[in-house]
Amino acid sequence: MEGGIFSAFFAIFCGAAVLASVALYTRQPLLVAYIALGVALGPFGFSVIEDISHIAEMAEIGIIFLLFLLGLDMQPRALLAVLKSATHIAIISSAVFALIGIGIGLLFDFTLMESVVIGMASMFSSTIIGIKLLPTTVLHHKHTGELMIGLLLLQDFIAIFCLMILLSGKNGELDFKLLGFAVAALPVLVLCAFLFVKFILIKLITKFDRFHEYIFLVAIGWCLGLAELAELLNLSAEIGAFIAGISIATSPIAQYIALNLKPLRDFFLVLFFFSLGARLNIELLPQVLFAASVYAIAMLAAKPLVFYGLLRQQSEKPALAWDIGFRLGQISEFSLLIVFVALSTGLIGEKASLLIQSAAIFSFLISSYIVIFNFPNPIAVADKLRRD
Repeated sequence: MEGGIFSAFFAIFCGAAVLASVALYTRQPLLVAYIALGVALGPFGFSVIEDISHIAEMAEIGIIFLLFLLGLDMQPRALLAVLKSATHIAIISSAVFALIGIGIGLLFDFTLMESVVIGMASMFSSTIIGIKLLPTTVLHHKHTGELMIGLLLLQDFIAIFCLMILLSGKNGELDFKLLGFAVAALPVLVLCAFLFVKFILIKLITKFDRFHEYIFLVAIGWCLGLAELAELLNLSAEIGAFIAGISIATSPIAQYIALNLKPLRDFFLVLFFFSLGARLNIELLPQVLFAASVYAIAMLAAKPLVFYGLLRQQSEKPALAWDIGFRLGQISEFSLLIVFVALSTGLIGEKASLLIQSAAIFSFLISSYIVIFNFPNPIAVADKLRRD
């Protein structure tokens, strides 16, 4: 499309508005509309937008803001308690999902390295799907929300280690020096963030809190600044954004910031789901369609069962265990980042990359339908399940 970024935004948001209207009239999730629009307008569809690299890069800001807002909603003491109770669940479940992914890769004749990457991509659940479909009241005040956030955060930490392994060299060797640096950097980053907030940021916000524009700018600057610093320390922007959020969660201004940043987050999340659909190479899809379907179904079946079993072992109620299991029953957007890194370092081929991407999208769609039609969520088509 000629005309650059403005024309791309015109096509994306006008198209999203039209398809979202159709989706609501036909009682479909809005996420489906955004992904379908990406497939249609992207380089493998009608090529209305041929280069999505800039769109995809901007879309990642939506994930960063999502983690920042999650941090704003979590009190540090509550987070530590949740992480303590959820650590063994996250580790055991990730190991089980990795083994399933490796088995599927070997079953469909992918190389051992490609199968290992498929296993890595299988370990995590989608932060966006999980949190986006969780009612705000549950997210803020209920045990379900605390457990989900704890599990997702622990999965994010595991994902960082996987990314460091992939980034450590073309042969996939683990760079222990780089890994040790990141491990040491994490507590230092947390400590510096809390000290900066306590002695500088809170004082600035208190002094100029009547200037709403200033609060808005400081919040965005703090979020993106710590995200960038985390990347420089070989962590991830998402982890940095979460630390930025939780470091000011105890401030009286936290909920005001959260309320004002949600529209900005949603803007970038539309771009995220659009870019997800646009990246899907539908020309090569027939070659991996059966394998991707088996892979997606295996994950959709295994994840609720594994989470249910582990949560019940922790004496959680059956209803809560099934609720969390199905909400976390998909492949993660982190899997797509793992694919990008593995492909760029030559560890996997185009076919393995497409397998993971297409299975992730299938799992996003099916999992969204399962939650929307069976569990309380903000965009449920049935009034009895709709919870804001």
